[in-house]
Amino acid sequence: MPESTQKEILSLVLPDEASTESLGKRLAEAVLKHSKEITDRGLNIRLQGTLGAGKTTLTRALLRALGFSGRVRSPTFTLVETYSVQGLAINHFDFYRFESPEEFEEAGFRDLFGAGRLTLCEGTHPLCEWPDKAEPFLPPADLLIHIDLKGDGREAKLCPENEWGGIVAKEVEESWQ
Repeated sequence: MPESTQKEILSLVLPDEASTESLGKRLAEAVLKHSKEITDRGLNIRLQGTLGAGKTTLTRALLRALGFSGRVRSPTFTLVETYSVQGLAINHFDFYRFESPEEFEEAGFRDLFGAGRLTLCEGTHPLCEWPDKAEPFLPPADLLIHIDLKGDGREAKLCPENEWGGIVAKEVEESWQ
């Protein structure tokens, strides 16, 4: 992993729901710009934050900006909601209800990661609490997005986990300015 993406964090203040939606739109723009790469290798994003932090709002805005017009549901009870848009399979996961990591493997979820797929996995703080529910089977994240409640608003931190996640985060940063 290049040194430049290690520990690099983009911190964004999101004073209201519209700004969270704007982040989702900018993330969608990065996805569209790099759709060929996603088709070739996939993109794994982990969304982390407390209940009500805006993880599903962000996902809904991303899907809308990509052109999806149907209902966007939280996957808390279904574990995964799948959408097909812009030639990509988009899988929105929440492993909160898992009793053991083996459930990830037994459900065949590994097949929903990889080339041609954008995956969004929701979890809660503290960091890395939710991956315990699917590790060691869960493929590694390319980009972590932490959403924290800050007063009446939110703060989002984009944390690249590798060079590919750094490229996507940089696209978001450049469009945010």
